[in-house]
Amino acid sequence: MAATDQHTRNELITTNKITTMLKNHPKGLLVAFFSNMGERFGFYTMMAILVLFLQAKFGLSAEKAGGIYSWFYFSIYALALIGGILADSTKKYKLVILAGIVIMFAGYIVMAVPGMTLTITIIGLFTIALGNGLFKGNLQAVVGQMYDDPKYSKLRDTAFMIFYMGINVGAFFAPFAATGMRNWWLKVNGFAHDGSLPSLCHQFNNGTLTDTAVLQQLADKVSLSGPVTDLSAFANNYLEVFSKGYNYAFGVAAIAMVISLIVYVVFNKFLPNKEKATETKTSVSSSQQIEFKPVPLIAALVAMGITAYGLHFIKQIGWTNGFAIGLFAAFITWITLSAGKEEKGRITALVLVFIVAIFFWMSFHQNGLTLTLFARDYTDKQVGIFTNMFFTLPSMLAVIGAIAGIFLLFYKNMKKNARITGGILFLISLWLIMFFSYGFDPAGIMSKLLGLTRFTSQNSISPEVFQSFNPLFIVALTFPVMGVFAWLNKKSIEPSTPKKIGIGLIIASFGFLIVLVGSIGAPSPASLNGLPVADTDRVSPYWLVSSYLILTVAELFLSPMGLSFVSKVAPSRFQGLMQGGWLLATATGNKLLFVGTILWDKINLSLLWLVFIVCLILSATFIFSILKRLEKAASS
Repeated sequence: MAATDQHTRNELITTNKITTMLKNHPKGLLVAFFSNMGERFGFYTMMAILVLFLQAKFGLSAEKAGGIYSWFYFSIYALALIGGILADSTKKYKLVILAGIVIMFAGYIVMAVPGMTLTITIIGLFTIALGNGLFKGNLQAVVGQMYDDPKYSKLRDTAFMIFYMGINVGAFFAPFAATGMRNWWLKVNGFAHDGSLPSLCHQFNNGTLTDTAVLQQLADKVSLSGPVTDLSAFANNYLEVFSKGYNYAFGVAAIAMVISLIVYVVFNKFLPNKEKATETKTSVSSSQQIEFKPVPLIAALVAMGITAYGLHFIKQIGWTNGFAIGLFAAFITWITLSAGKEEKGRITALVLVFIVAIFFWMSFHQNGLTLTLFARDYTDKQVGIFTNMFFTLPSMLAVIGAIAGIFLLFYKNMKKNARITGGILFLISLWLIMFFSYGFDPAGIMSKLLGLTRFTSQNSISPEVFQSFNPLFIVALTFPVMGVFAWLNKKSIEPSTPKKIGIGLIIASFGFLIVLVGSIGAPSPASLNGLPVADTDRVSPYWLVSSYLILTVAELFLSPMGLSFVSKVAPSRFQGLMQGGWLLATATGNKLLFVGTILWDKINLSLLWLVFIVCLILSATFIFSILKRLEKAASS
């Protein structure tokens, strides 16, 4: 039997049998990641534009915008505890997931309405976070439940990697959609995009801009109707149009949630029904129910209070952040004391992994905060034809199409029809690439029918688009990484799930090392005094793209493996709750994102990235020091 399971796994992970891979999994896997695409679309929309939107709309500093951003992302994952408790208590996982989708949709609708105050905007963000809390952890728990079946149990790690890849397909399009909506609205109102302008406009309106000549120069450049004669009117109008374009981007995210809702409602029958499974049992032991005993609850509250009190002495943290971090301390106290004797080993192993996850996500999710600010302020605004191919959606799809065409044409074991399809796809994609590069369009199809234009020697790029590289790399690299794992498994040297997590932490440190090297010699944000970075001090976008590539590889080693580890190790009665615990650890890491924005204006950029490198290396060291303990829990 073991030999058969091993053969199945090897066959499943072989990269030239992708179709077979999916067929060997339950149908519910596809339902799960298609249902989750809307959430991912919204997530990457927020990651790409939320901080920039808050700064453009309300004139917030990087630190204040980062504070709201970190609270939002903390809430997204922290509220998964509520979703986990609700689902585990009622066993109505599918109903809770449905409620989450509907609530997220309502939140995006609030964000899509122009002219909302900061208070209403925060309410909209909380609504999205609440819906996500009901949705995300429980959907992951349902995926894990499908692989509790002995028929599929050996495919659990593979399933979570496929799930993780699938849900990021929608995420790839989100930043392009967000920037496309904003740039379209700017163009409709007679403006072009420049990411430096919102800050300068707010400074002008506040009377703090020391050099109005810079604003005048940029205003003339982005005004499509001619030179600007009234800077005051321009500043107000540009800010209004700029932020309204982002509102419409949130509207696109709402539409994505509708699509996820339709998929889920129509096909959720393929997902396991925990409630019915429980009802089929003749009796349910009290040990299978979550109990909220007084002693663990009181101890949890005490742990939260002590943590918050201790942290409030650190000026940059304060009481509110202290209580947010204290929530994690409360959770691990309660779950540890609530676990039965036979459950404590598993729970302890999970808690240790959760602690490590905090520092990974604190570092990794800088991609939506300080790394986004770096993209806006320190990377080249104007790029050549070749580089611009990767920063516009039509040309990016052409590049992807050409690669896919070559794969279908020349990869072994492909059928004739697949090779013909690959040839056609390659030729069409090559035509598009030639058009963008050289204007090659004899029939006028691109310009007349599709409305596309060729690139020039200098092209403007949007910093938000950098967020598309992470999901793109996830989709592109998932199967190769799985292939590596399969090859290692064949050689009987595949790392265990906990070891993969440790390796992922080390890889992530190299991602920040790349951007550290790229930042050497760059002026610190504090030295700029609110003015944009000179073009001569900006760096190639490839520094940041390379960093995202390495960070994505790290994410594939850690995030799906973490989900798999939780679903494998969590006691039956705590499945939803422990998925919520994983997300709470992520939430705590997200709450610590403010570390990046606090340091942004205070230290050299290279030192900032060094902080995250040190955190990741120390976390990896900790994982390897307790590796045997974690492997024992995973195998028991």
